[in-house]
Amino acid sequence: MKIPAYPHPLIAREGWGILAISLVLAIAVSLWSWWAAVPFWIFALFALQFFRDPARPAPEGEHLVLCPADGRIVCVEEAADPYFQGRQSIKISVFMNVFNVHSNRSPVDGTIRSIDYFPGKFFNASLDKASLENERNAMVLKTPDGHTVTAVQVAGLVAKRILCYARVGQPLYAGQRYGFIRFGSRVDVYLPLGSRPQVVIGDKVQATSTVLAQLPADPHHDEPAV
Repeated sequence: MKIPAYPHPLIAREGWGILAISLVLAIAVSLWSWWAAVPFWIFALFALQFFRDPARPAPEGEHLVLCPADGRIVCVEEAADPYFQGRQSIKISVFMNVFNVHSNRSPVDGTIRSIDYFPGKFFNASLDKASLENERNAMVLKTPDGHTVTAVQVAGLVAKRILCYARVGQPLYAGQRYGFIRFGSRVDVYLPLGSRPQVVIGDKVQATSTVLAQLPADPHHDEPAV
C-alpha cells in the first residue's frame, strides 16, 4: 500500500466557511445559553465530520481501478457509456450519504480527454435514474495503457453544487483529489468491457483504498465502433 501525494488539509477547504460560521454562532449563543446553543454545536460537529478529507492508502498493482469516493456500491452492470460515444461498458456506481467523505478522487492514472457538465434534476442519488437525469459532471480519462475510463459526479437529493477542479489535457494519478460534491451524491464509473469488478452491490467502499475493478490487459475493446 502507498499513500498518494495529498497536498490539501484534512478538513476540505470547501467547508471552511460553513464550519467557521457554525462555530462562531455556536460560541456566540453559548455565551447567552448553553441549552439554546446545543443545536448549533450539533450542526458544527456535523459540518466537521462532513468536510473531513483524510489521506487514504492506495493499493499497488497493474490495471487497477480505484474507488473515486466513499460510500456504498449501488450498481454493477453492463451499460452504454453516454459520455464516450455510447460504448458498451461495465458501470459501477458509488452512493455517498451525508455521513461519507465527499471529496472525489481519480480512479486511474490518465490524461483527461474531455469534461462535460450537464444541468439536471435532484432525485435521490441512490436511484438508477439519477445517473442520466440529475445534475452531473462527466470526466473521460485515457490511461497510459490506452484504456478509456469515465468518472461521473452526480448530484443527489440535497446536493446543490458539483465542484470539479480538473481541466482537459491535465494528467491525473490514481487517487488524486479532483473534485467535491456537497451533501448526498453519487459517482458513476464506466470501464471497458473485459474489466473485472472487485465489488458487488451493497459493499461499503472507501475512496482510493478500495479496488473497484481490474482493467483488461488489452485495451482493444476501449474504442467504440464508428
